[in-house]
Amino acid sequence: QVQLVESGGGLVQAGGSLRLSCAASGRTFSSSNMGWFRQAPGKEREFVAALTPSGGYTNYAYSVKGRFTISRDNAKNTMFLQMNSLKPEDTAVYFCAASKMGRLFGVRDYDYDYWGQGTQVAVSS
Repeated sequence: QVQLVESGGGLVQAGGSLRLSCAASGRTFSSSNMGWFRQAPGKEREFVAALTPSGGYTNYAYSVKGRFTISRDNAKNTMFLQMNSLKPEDTAVYFCAASKMGRLFGVRDYDYDYWGQGTQVAVSS
């Protein structure tokens, strides 16, 4: 079983930056695809970014490409999301997710098996 805990959310003005962290328990972190998703009020959960176990391949939603950077530190069982040039439309609860070992890389929520409880990001205009 993998447990995921997000941190780093908060309130920031438009144009500002935040760095989210996702701490994972378990020995399979370095073998898992990892991703970030978000859910705004009244909307469905959507893909933000994901990366392969080595971090060698990343994928971003078009809406965040060039502003957000996903990364991971396998030695520390931690994944990050650096968010720059934040916009009010980035306001959402951000969730980290992990896949089971051996799963193919994907950007859909059903490609992931473990989820954190989320961290709130609010961007004021």
